[in-house]
Amino acid sequence: MRLFLIPISTKRVLIYARPLRRDLSSELSYLDRITTKAAETWAKWEEADKGWKMHLVRWGNRVQQRIPYEEWGLKSIPSLEAQKRINKDHGTNKIDVLFPGNAMRLERISPVLRKIATERQELHKKRMMWSFIAAPFTAPLGLIPVVPNIPFFYLAYRGWSHWRALNGSKHLEFIVEKNLLNPISLPELEDLYAKRASGALEKTTKDTPYSEIAEDIEQSDDQVLLKMSDAKKLAKILEAPDLALEAERAIIQVSEQLEAARNAKKTETADESPEDKKKS
Repeated sequence: MRLFLIPISTKRVLIYARPLRRDLSSELSYLDRITTKAAETWAKWEEADKGWKMHLVRWGNRVQQRIPYEEWGLKSIPSLEAQKRINKDHGTNKIDVLFPGNAMRLERISPVLRKIATERQELHKKRMMWSFIAAPFTAPLGLIPVVPNIPFFYLAYRGWSHWRALNGSKHLEFIVEKNLLNPISLPELEDLYAKRASGALEKTTKDTPYSEIAEDIEQSDDQVLLKMSDAKKLAKILEAPDLALEAERAIIQVSEQLEAARNAKKTETADESPEDKKKS
């Protein structure tokens, strides 16, 4: 397993892990096989051009786009038990962490990963329990013929998603606490972030030394570093095709969040009385 740290903005980072090797299907857990089968079924439904399958897929895809990118990132990390089934030595060997050294200083890697691992654990635990507790109450809707029990499947899916993210976060916490990190700054990532930082930050230019770019990023206000076209570039550089979708989702969500924050600040400023403005 390899971990990727992808700065989406100057203050927010996407974590992504290579998925389990699917050629080792015999070593996958029963739940992993079920979810793989569900993914294959969903892919078939996406081919429908009419009927409830088409509408369900459209609704489901919109729901998935609203799931926080942080949750998707943690879900990409297999549980500790699953990783040990594939790699008997897991827990003793170092885990490569690929990152752009000119966008994140080496000494920040461990604190950043610890924060990612722990800050959402309680949230995922509570929402997982709520989803699994609420799901059985929707079971009677399954008696309606033809139409699938969408509320039940939605709650079951969200419960599974939070459970998967919770396991991923605990595995990541284990890796950090056991000091199993092997940070590697990838030159290809450095080149990409050097270009993006020079375009996003006022003090940074194409001639700025790589050692200074990370400091400029840390000292700047929160702003998006990546473009949508960079998602596929990242996937190619890191040889992880599935990363493209995760990066696109993160870029969209962070961009929307920062835009909403800017609009809220403008509204707050506009609502200030003349007296308040003079005081400020």
